[in-house]
Amino acid sequence: MRETTLSLPQIGDRMSERAAPPLDVALREWIGPAGFARWSELRAWIDEFYPGVFVPDWLYGGKNRGWTLRYKKTKALTTLVPEFRRLSAIVVMGRAERERFEERRYAWRPELVTLYDNARTYVDGKWLTLPVSDGSDLQDVKDLLLMKRPPVSNV
Repeated sequence: MRETTLSLPQIGDRMSERAAPPLDVALREWIGPAGFARWSELRAWIDEFYPGVFVPDWLYGGKNRGWTLRYKKTKALTTLVPEFRRLSAIVVMGRAERERFEERRYAWRPELVTLYDNARTYVDGKWLTLPVSDGSDLQDVKDLLLMKRPPVSNV
């Protein structure tokens, strides 16, 4: 008899089924209830602070990168990455954002500064990938987004 190998997802695996962008029920199952709560909170927060500015856009990056949800107008605000049992947010920081980050360097959480220092800088900016594991991580993402682009209204 031939043995079949069942490949179970590993923490950090991407949603790579190409057929269609994932629905909320699949996202909740994939990233887990706590991750989905942070996913929902961050999406609602973006809608509240930037009303009518961004239309989230699902992007398929192939089998290895899977599905991501990008918030972009002319410049990207953030990209949310649903991973198996984990949620990450990507924030691309251009020159102006990096200068503002450095001005407040000692006010940020040490974990965020370490992620920032270890992130690669490309021609278009520093690509900072933030795992969103708890409320502190979620607040870091919100603070970076507020630094990157002031809210539309006085919320």
